Amino acid sequence: MTDDIQPAASTPLPAPAASAPVAPARVVLARVMWGALAVLALISVVSLVMAWRAEQRGMSLEQELVKRQQDGAGQVAEARMLAKQAQEASSESAAKVALLEARISEVAMQRGQLEDLIQSLSRSRDENLLTDIDSAVRVALQQTAITGSAEPLVATLKQSDERLARYKQPRLEGVRRAIARDLDRIKAVSVADISSLGIKLDEAIRMVDELPLVAMAETRKDAASRDARAAPLASPPASGAASAASAPSGTAPAWTRQLGQLWRDVSERLWIEAKSLVRVARIDHPDAMLLAPEQSFFVRENLKLRLLNARLALLSRQFDTAQSDLQVAQSSLDRYFDRSSKRTMLASELVRQVVGQARQVGVPRPDDTLAALTAAAGH
Repeated sequence: MTDDIQPAASTPLPAPAASAPVAPARVVLARVMWGALAVLALISVVSLVMAWRAEQRGMSLEQELVKRQQDGAGQVAEARMLAKQAQEASSESAAKVALLEARISEVAMQRGQLEDLIQSLSRSRDENLLTDIDSAVRVALQQTAITGSAEPLVATLKQSDERLARYKQPRLEGVRRAIARDLDRIKAVSVADISSLGIKLDEAIRMVDELPLVAMAETRKDAASRDARAAPLASPPASGAASAASAPSGTAPAWTRQLGQLWRDVSERLWIEAKSLVRVARIDHPDAMLLAPEQSFFVRENLKLRLLNARLALLSRQFDTAQSDLQVAQSSLDRYFDRSSKRTMLASELVRQVVGQARQVGVPRPDDTLAALTAAAGH
């Protein structure tokens, strides 16, 4: 600004001598004006910048507002949709609540009926239990009478005692004591075990084909004794020949000694054979020795049939018939079969065991239990 003012000051102007002090004032004024212009220009620039920034900010705010408005419109639409869904859900919930109330009322009615039924059942529970136990004991008693075994009755009494123990009713302790007494009485009775007796008879039937007959045993004994007597006869000729060889050669001719030794051997053999034709022995059952070989098959089959009949009689609980068949089978074993054989002894022992155990034994009735059940049901 000083440079611009200087040319104006250097121009030759005709000024009076009295105006010399005014020039500096103009310079100051000009400077002030230029400073004011500069300040105005700066303010203008600043204002423009601020206006531009304000405009940019307004535009960004407008965009933000537009965006928020759009988001708000979307949220409003979503809120309307949710409100509609909530309204539908509330209507469905109301319908469900109404249905549940109806079902609750129905369940309450059914509960009242069920409580009445439970009360009626609880009143008759003791009677039902006693009736059930009484029926089970009577059915088991019938099964025991049919099968001849005490197992059904024992199992039923044990099961009844366990049911009463779980029930834990003090007034039924008398029934439990009666059941215990009947169990002790039934277990004390030795009832025939039909299954084990049947197994023993099956084993005896299986051994029948292997049992030696008396005739066969005697024949084997004769053959064995004959072989035993004939065995030492092979040595005398050798000893005779040795004695003949050791004798002096001048006493007799050799052919005479050989002839004499041959005669002695032949005579001894004939005497042994003659003695073997006759044997003295005690025979209690002569018909067993006179049994023909082809008849041994029928003897064995008859014994098997007797044992099978005894087994069937045991299964049908006909102990008298079984005893008679077993006695006939035992007599056949003693008469026709070799009693010195181990197999015969084993088969005879099996039959004796079955004869001793196949007895008709009555199973005691559970009268104490039945009486206790009747007394408890009467109370």
